[in-house]
Amino acid sequence: MKKWLGMLLLVSIASCALAQNIFITKKGQISFFSKTPLENIDARNNDVASVLNTQTGELAFAVLIKGFHFERALMEEHFNEDYMESDKMPKANFKGKISDFAAVNMAKDGIYPVTAEGELTIHGVTKSIHMPGVITLKDGQLEVVATFKIGPKEYDIKIPSLVADKIAETITVTVNCKYEKK
Repeated sequence: MKKWLGMLLLVSIASCALAQNIFITKKGQISFFSKTPLENIDARNNDVASVLNTQTGELAFAVLIKGFHFERALMEEHFNEDYMESDKMPKANFKGKISDFAAVNMAKDGIYPVTAEGELTIHGVTKSIHMPGVITLKDGQLEVVATFKIGPKEYDIKIPSLVADKIAETITVTVNCKYEKK
């Protein structure tokens, strides 16, 4: 019986130690910006879920497409119905790893440049991607910010020729997540 209790205690301690390496957010932000001479398009989603394992550097994001909001309701409607087909493909996600996470000193406040590598799935299409970013540690808080570019064509997003001049061929995506320890 003592061995059983000892084993149970050991497993409990080990699982608590592992949980200390997990950081999560359900309120991260992803925005995108398209700039053309005819029109700028800016959209934000403030309900991004993300998990970061500071032991392994593994990183994952999930975002509902209908969570992106625009200045004009008509833009949002066209985005969801015509371009992203969000009823058929309701989410986008990233699963990968921060390749140089070993350079981040989790015990010391600082700003650490990093690169995340993994698979980004948008509109049902998955592509390998490398995202440069920055991890900021301050007073026990962890924040990840990354900016990268994608092309709608890469993800099989069809833009009607009637509005093609209003949507950039390359769109800037910015991720900003403030994590809490799990």
